[in-house]
Amino acid sequence: MKQHGSETVREQAAAWFVRMQDAPRDAALQKQLRAWLAADPSHRAEYDALATVWSAAELIPRQRLEALCEPDPVRQLPQRRLLRQALAASVAVVALGLGWMGWHYQQLNHQDQLQTAFGERRQVELPDGSHLELNGATQLHVDFSPGRRHIQLNAGEAMFIVAHDSSRPFVVDTAQGSVTVTGTRFDVRLDPAATRVAVEQGSVRVQGSDTSLAQLGAGQGSHIDAHGKVATPYAVNASALTAWRQGKLVFDNATLAEVVAEVSRYRAQPLRVAPGKVAQLRLSSTFSTDDTDALLRALPSILPVAIKAHEDGSREIIAK
Repeated sequence: MKQHGSETVREQAAAWFVRMQDAPRDAALQKQLRAWLAADPSHRAEYDALATVWSAAELIPRQRLEALCEPDPVRQLPQRRLLRQALAASVAVVALGLGWMGWHYQQLNHQDQLQTAFGERRQVELPDGSHLELNGATQLHVDFSPGRRHIQLNAGEAMFIVAHDSSRPFVVDTAQGSVTVTGTRFDVRLDPAATRVAVEQGSVRVQGSDTSLAQLGAGQGSHIDAHGKVATPYAVNASALTAWRQGKLVFDNATLAEVVAEVSRYRAQPLRVAPGKVAQLRLSSTFSTDDTDALLRALPSILPVAIKAHEDGSREIIAK
């Protein structure tokens, strides 16, 4: 900030502004002001900034401005000093208001592209207070506006812990359909042929691209098939389905076909199971997402199967 004597340019601009408010029709004063404004570009910039703030102060309720201008009950202040105080207070109030509006705008309008690498898990907090937990190989787009909170899930799986806001529904869209809530905890997983939804807390509305609907409560799940049709709600173990958040794979009487499909999401090399009876064998156990080889080592001691390694690095579960 440039200095002129003991005053900054901003202080001089404020002083000139107050003088012009006192005597707006004083021709001599106007001439002096024009000379001061022409003396340096910073003079004009500071004076125009004050004029803008003063104009914005008109948005402040009249009662508030009158309160700012109330004289000291003990000692009456000169009018010029009162005006100067009112100007300073107005600047503070307007600045505070603009700051709040900027923060509020950010809360309502937010876009982001989120993704995780293979085997990575990530937690994200959104501006509205909602939390996302992303599983590995997940891609989604966040688009918040004043009327809606929108997520486009393009790949992978995410747990949504949604802050309640009845005025702005929270919508998760996938290729097969959408899930809509105002505040709850639920998991959405996008598979090649279906979108799977599990509700941990609250309720959600699931809608397929064919307009079929289902309302899910806590402990319920559904899925939208490749044709956009929503399945009738069914009971799910939400804690088991979302155990990936703690780096675990929990299987409760799952077929080996289901186990292979789940484990493959955490392996760089393909894993297959022989068709027929082997694929229908069932497993109940817990394993780590970070060490799926441990599952393959354990399987032959749990079920009548063997693990066959292929030259391309893939593994296959076959009958023993």
